[in-house]
Amino acid sequence: MPHSSSSAPRDSLVGVRLARGASPWLLPTVATAAVSLTQARRSGRWAALAVPATALAAGMLWFFRDPDREIAQGRVISPADGVVQSIMPWKDGRTRVAIFMSPLNVHVNRAPMAGTVTSVEHIPGGFVPAFNKESENNERVVWHFDTELGDIEMIQIAGAVARRIVPYIEADTKVEQGERIGLIRFGSRVDIYLPEGVEVAVEVGQATTAGVTRLDRG
Repeated sequence: MPHSSSSAPRDSLVGVRLARGASPWLLPTVATAAVSLTQARRSGRWAALAVPATALAAGMLWFFRDPDREIAQGRVISPADGVVQSIMPWKDGRTRVAIFMSPLNVHVNRAPMAGTVTSVEHIPGGFVPAFNKESENNERVVWHFDTELGDIEMIQIAGAVARRIVPYIEADTKVEQGERIGLIRFGSRVDIYLPEGVEVAVEVGQATTAGVTRLDRG
C-alpha cells in the first residue's frame, strides 16, 4: 500500500495548503496586498500598488503550495519536483541523479526511502545558478539516510534565487518513504546518490514528481 504523507503541521492561509517555512515570505506580501486593496478606492497611489502587490502575493501562494501526494511504490523515489539535469557515475560506484527545481515547481522535498536520518549537515557556500557547474560549491544541506539499501546521500543545493534551505527534521529521526523532510525556498537543485548496483530508471530531461517518480529500475 502507498505510504501516507507526513502529518506534520503546516502553515495555512485562507484555506490554502502551504509549505512549512513559507511564512516569513508570505505574511509581508499578503499583508501588503490586503492593505493596498482596502485602500485602493481612496487613493490612486494605493490603487497603483494594489496590482503588483496582489500579483506578488498570488505568486507566493503558488510558489509555496504543498499538495498532498499518493506516494508511489518503489525502492527509491524522487525527493524533488523538477527535471533531471544530469546522471553521473561516481568514483565510488554510486550514481548521482541531479534534479533541477525551477521557481514554478513545488519546493517541498521528500524522503527518497524509508529509514533513519543519520545526519543533516548545513554547509555554507555561494549562490550561483543551480544549472551552473559551480553550483556544487553553493550553500547546501547534506542528508544521509540509513535504509534497506544502506546509506543514501541526498543534497539540497541553494541557487541564485533560493537563499534558504529549511530542514523539517533532525538526525536520528525515522522517516517514511515520501515524507516531507524540508523546503528549498524558490527552488534550486536536489542531488541523490543511488548505491552501486542500482539501475537508474529516469533519463536526462525527464520531469520528476517528489514522492511519485521512481528513480530506480527494479
